[in-house]
Amino acid sequence: MNSKVFSLGFQHVMAMYAGAILVPLLVGRALNLTPEQLAYLVAIDLLTCGIATLLQAWKNKYFGIGLPVVLGASFVALSPMIAIGSQYGIPAIYGSIIVAGLFIFLFARYLGKLVKFFPLVVTGTVVVIIGLSLIPSGVRNMAGGAGNPDFGSIDNLMLSMGVIAIILVINRFFKGYVRSLSVLLGIVAGTALAAMMGKVDFHEVLEASWFRIPQPFYFGAPSFEIAPTLTMLIVGLVIVVESTGVFFALGEICDRPVTQDDLTRGYRAEGMAITLGGIFNAFPYNTFAQNVGLVQLSQNKSTNVVVAAGSILVFLGLVPKIAALATIIPAPVLGGATVVLFGMVVSSGIKMLGSVDYKNQHNALIIACSISLGLGSTVVPELFSQLPPALRIIVSDGVITGSLTAIFMNLFFNFHTVLAPASVQHEKANEAHV
Repeated sequence: MNSKVFSLGFQHVMAMYAGAILVPLLVGRALNLTPEQLAYLVAIDLLTCGIATLLQAWKNKYFGIGLPVVLGASFVALSPMIAIGSQYGIPAIYGSIIVAGLFIFLFARYLGKLVKFFPLVVTGTVVVIIGLSLIPSGVRNMAGGAGNPDFGSIDNLMLSMGVIAIILVINRFFKGYVRSLSVLLGIVAGTALAAMMGKVDFHEVLEASWFRIPQPFYFGAPSFEIAPTLTMLIVGLVIVVESTGVFFALGEICDRPVTQDDLTRGYRAEGMAITLGGIFNAFPYNTFAQNVGLVQLSQNKSTNVVVAAGSILVFLGLVPKIAALATIIPAPVLGGATVVLFGMVVSSGIKMLGSVDYKNQHNALIIACSISLGLGSTVVPELFSQLPPALRIIVSDGVITGSLTAIFMNLFFNFHTVLAPASVQHEKANEAHV
């Protein structure tokens, strides 16, 4: 591996690192994991991110799309994992992830046909709901995190607002690679400032070992519950839809048309990655859109670069001391960074909804009802408290509630379009675009 390929691969790692470590940190803290367990969660996440990236880059007869994609823990799964863990326990999280991964792997050939059930009006709405449902956790962390005796203190607010200010300044005065690292640089600067204020404890970093072999089922044998499994299957389908958009975008950038066979191999690789995440107690994985921007920026379209990125991630995941560095990030610093990041998710969804055909008035109704119910069940979780437990776990999560509402309302109002042949759908999409 020459120095240029390594440096470009490292650049990809830096671009996705903040997003990669935020999911394990947020899930771990929400489920009250010990510092040692949290460090393991970060380490195994980095390791499986690397393996998942290598699986996609390794194009062969059976799996791997062979495009320069980088995979990371999906934000779509964040709030469902917390909800499942809180109600059914951590083993149920990983049982549901394993089933979802196997489903995607086994039915990869048919998943491309399901994409027609997820037009822009559905996917854009889902992305907006994901961002809106995550923002409250970011805001709580800005104040110091739930249960913190210093919740809302001036110090915590100064730290979190300082991180936001740093991210904004970088985006205002820098371009290209430095701008793409704004969230990571904001976290690093905020943590350094917190250390000067005496708010960072390096004990866990000093105690962490330099090398550790990954351990399957670290949190115990997986359990398989019906409601969590159904929830994670929906999450898996949303991830597939997200990744499909990234595949097509990269295909266009790399001047390589994406075929149905390419999609099938890509879905299989993602199914393998998600199953791997369940076995090693990590996360569902999907392609990271921010790395697509980096491919376009650098104009380096070689898969060797993402192979280098995947190899670097595997190395980082095998070194617990590096993973432990992520666990020392104070909640206010994390909160400031995630508020920006989650707000960008909302912004991305709004951009997608801007391309929806509003001449069809039903689309506005789909968006209105889906966001209202999705956000409503996030803000008022007791809304469904009287439902049976198995049903409650599905509808009490705002992302799943909003997603199901959007899918079924789209079927109800636009079923003729959904069931139309692909050629007719393509023609209608072109008309809407014009």
